Amino acid sequence: MTVALACSVGLHWAVLQSFAWSTMLASNLTRTSLSVALERTFDGKHPCALCKMVAEGRKSEKKSSSEFSHKKIEGIVRPAALTVCQPACFTLAIGPAIHPTTVLYRPPVPPPRSA
Repeated sequence: MTVALACSVGLHWAVLQSFAWSTMLASNLTRTSLSVALERTFDGKHPCALCKMVAEGRKSEKKSSSEFSHKKIEGIVRPAALTVCQPACFTLAIGPAIHPTTVLYRPPVPPPRSA
């Protein structure tokens, strides 16, 4: 369920992009200094094959989700009829009066001891 949720929010593209960047950085570090390798990896002008694939995948995913959101789902919907009727007869059930003084019990003096 967690994997399905992660894929539905596009986490798989972030994981693939992170992998592509780390591979590109490692490759660029073998040829240049750290600052040049970082710049070349993240400037967007030198994408690798995996970066291109991730970009195309994100585009196609956005197209398919936007096409679905524009479709109108139609169905037969009837408003529910709500009818409120008064009861034929109504009697108020009155029980014995309960006063707070009858409910309160004083604890036994001295307190009970367990055997």
